[in-house]
Order: sequence, then structure tokens, then C-alpha cells
Amino acid sequence: MNHYCTYFDRGFLVQGLALWRSLEALDPEAVLWVLALDDVTHEILHDLKAPGLKAVSLGELEAADLQLAAAKDNRTRVEYYFTLSPCWPRWLLATQPGVERITYLDADLFFFANPAPIFTAMEVARASVLITAHRFPSWLEHYEKHGRFNVGVLVFRNDLTGRACLDHWRAQCLEWCYDQLEDARYADQKYLDQWPTQLGASLLVLDHPGVNFAPWNWAGASVNAPRHTKYAATQLSINGSPLIVFHFARYREAADSRWSHAGQLDYGVMPYRLRNAIYGPYSRALAAARAEVLTRSPGFMRAKISRRSGREFWRTLPLRIVFGGAWLRIGGRFHNLRFGLGRWSGQCLAALRRLRFRK
Repeated sequence: MNHYCTYFDRGFLVQGLALWRSLEALDPEAVLWVLALDDVTHEILHDLKAPGLKAVSLGELEAADLQLAAAKDNRTRVEYYFTLSPCWPRWLLATQPGVERITYLDADLFFFANPAPIFTAMEVARASVLITAHRFPSWLEHYEKHGRFNVGVLVFRNDLTGRACLDHWRAQCLEWCYDQLEDARYADQKYLDQWPTQLGASLLVLDHPGVNFAPWNWAGASVNAPRHTKYAATQLSINGSPLIVFHFARYREAADSRWSHAGQLDYGVMPYRLRNAIYGPYSRALAAARAEVLTRSPGFMRAKISRRSGREFWRTLPLRIVFGGAWLRIGGRFHNLRFGLGRWSGQCLAALRRLRFRK
């Protein structure tokens, strides 16, 4: 069995369910352990009665980890959620003897192919821990101040090294895990920068461009599809490798499903064909997951897209006017309405940043 874990509250319930359905379809041996962060999420997941979907309440984890529970008093809710990242897989390895390896996944991931190459690479390297780099293109490398590696996909073997890594990461996050840069630390993520030195050959930094493909690295990749085939996610080649899992960070759909917040303005807005090849299937998966939730909880309301205000609104206004960033769905296709200009938003923003720091 391939054991995975994630956590989310009702705000990410639809995304989390879409993640599970993608795993269920592509990995017959998948078991997804979900740490349900509120009662509504726990009840709906329990009612699904899916054999491979295991829901655990936050209260159960906190009862077993009193230091974690105490951390609620000195950080915000989002920062507390960050603190869960090492605590949740650590608890699973300690309490589930059949779990030989646990793969942590962010809830806004979605699989387009079987994840077997991830585990094959780990076996070949004889690694105890696996992580993925952000793989920022050159003009976005300043974002590495928040961490060279991304927490979205992590694998820990249930051996001395894997458990020790989680123990150390947990201790660090319990001590300090805040949504700000301070002393070479940022949330739960920047601690991973230390792992190549700490773990040496026991760590595999996965070099597969189709794993954790994301809004922040697509623009630096060579994306192709075979000639005379439909331009679809399952046919895409990312630097010569198949697309396995995409990270839909910041993507939000409006209540009427006609407008979507792409979350790509800071990095570069995907061109039309690539956007629809990747985000089209995901939007349909979200719609199916939403319908599944509504059959069990008719009063369920999805999270609303937060409106930008203040300095952030005025900072991004010129960019949004020129490059777009909100997609209009017409006939099942996403339109940015900027005639391809959107793809340059990240490079433009990076150039403006360089000019600002030269002054």
C-alpha cells in the first residue's frame, strides 16, 4: 500500500476531496490519511465511507501531542496549521505499524499520472526522505528567501532517519513557526533548506519536473505535447518528463464558477492552451467533488474569494489591468482576455523589483 497524508478544514474540503479522487483513480494502492481540522470536514469525510480514505480528527492528534496543542496559544490559525506539517506524518508513523512510508501532500495538489516514479526514484537512491525544490526560473529566484524547497510533496520512510527528521522538524516548528521571515526562518518551509546538510545521502531531492509542477515554475520549463494529439495534461511533457502532479496554489473559483482567481500574477499567467489543459480537468474535478459534498451536506458553502484591499490592491492594480490574472470561464474554457500578455507578468514584476532596489 502507498500511504499518503494531508490536512485541511472545510475551506479546502472540496480541493482535498478532488486530490483523493485523483489518487484513487491513478494509484490503486493509495490510502489517504486526512487530518480533519473541523467537525464538518470530519463528518463529511466519514460519511463518504471510502475504504482508502481515513479521516482523523484534530482533537485525536492533539490529545496525543500536548506540546502541539499548547502551541495554539502563541500563533495564528494559519501558523498553527503550518505547525501541523511535521506533527501529522510523525504521528502516523508512530501509531500505524503498517505504514512503511508516508507521503505528505498539500491539499491543493492533483494527480495526472500514477505517482510510482516518485517511489521508484526513492528506492533507487536508497533515501529515507524525499523533497522537491521550487525550481524557480532565474527571474523568480528572489522567492527562495522563503525557502529553496517546497513543502507540497514530502516522503518519509519509517526508519530511524525518517523518524528523526520528523522529530527534529517538529521541535523546530513547535519552537518557531510564523508567517514571516526571521533569522533565516519562514513558517514550516525554510527549515527544509537545512536538510541536504543534515541528512546527506539519506535525502533525495527529486529531479522530476513533472512532480510539483506549479504556478511558480511552469514559465521556466519546456512544455510540449506530441504532434497530432490532443493538447491535454495527460499528454504533456515537462522538460521531457510526464506531468504527474500539479500544485494548484492560490487557485480559487468564485461562487458562480464563471470567474476564477488564477493566483499566477506574481509568477506569470499561463498561456491559453496550457492553462486549459491543466486547470480545465481540475475545475471539473472540483465541480464533481463539490457535488459530492453537497449530497451529504446540502447547506455546505464553499470558501469565498477574498477581495484584495489596501496596499495590496493598489500594488497589483496596474499589473492586473495589463496582464489579467482572473480567468473568465466560457464554454468550459478559461479566458484571460489579455491576448497572451499574461505570461510576462512575473518577469515584468521581477524587473520592477530590480529597478526599485537599484534606487
